[in-house]
Amino acid sequence: MTITGAVSRASLAEARERFEAVVASAVAGGSGGSSPQNDSGSGLAGLGGDLFAVLHLIDREHGLRRAVSDPARDGADKAQLVQILLEGKVSPAALGLVAEVVRLRWSKPSELSDAVETLAVTAEAARAEADGRIDDLEDELFRFSRVIEGEIALRGALAAPGLPDERKLGLVESLLEGKVTPSALTLITELVLRPRGRSLEGGLAEYGKIVAQRRQRLVALVHTPVELSEAQRGRLAAVLAAAYGHEVHLNIELDPTAIGGLSVEIGDEIIDGTIAGRLDDVRRRLGTG
Repeated sequence: MTITGAVSRASLAEARERFEAVVASAVAGGSGGSSPQNDSGSGLAGLGGDLFAVLHLIDREHGLRRAVSDPARDGADKAQLVQILLEGKVSPAALGLVAEVVRLRWSKPSELSDAVETLAVTAEAARAEADGRIDDLEDELFRFSRVIEGEIALRGALAAPGLPDERKLGLVESLLEGKVTPSALTLITELVLRPRGRSLEGGLAEYGKIVAQRRQRLVALVHTPVELSEAQRGRLAAVLAAAYGHEVHLNIELDPTAIGGLSVEIGDEIIDGTIAGRLDDVRRRLGTG
């Protein structure tokens, strides 16, 4: 789900601006989703699901995807096309967002689809944020990724192409329903049923990054042979935030083989014993070395 084209990146930035206006209106007015909920983010409860439904349609109907991403076609015509197709089938908020997306220019059709998926995931992140549970959502996506990495049989069942969607859905619900945030259940279910060419672990990592971006935070994967105390976690997050200029969310993984006692991964960078000065500084501040 990496959007690489310069034109598409600019269009995604515009789409995000429109999205934020929709979120502000939904949270203030308590509307914007297609089904009412009891949570404080009820105005966003159905927005992510509606956007995912549009994504499924665009992915399934290749002719439609080409038509709405055709740079030679007038943007107003493309917006009118989706309004005719979707009016009454998704919420007005979702319809307005999709109409804005198709008005924009995209480097290739697949990047329009990727943009809709990005907005759908961001909508679920915004819903969790409105409920005060965005930290829970990040943790739940990470923990589930670690569960499936360790449970080969479960991973195989969820990824099995021959297993009916109803069985996969039932398996996910039996594992998670009532135990995670509604947004986590929505996002995990989406990846299980429609991976879009990714592994389940890869999809969870991508969605986790989008959730983190909602708070403009970096995600650090910390390998440690022993559990860190809350004070140590706080100091580590503060050290990394100062080093990177962004708030950092920590995903802690116990790893008895962690070299040097502590290893931190942020994006493509790994801070371990081979970067002695930087790691020693972290250890000193944590009081672990």
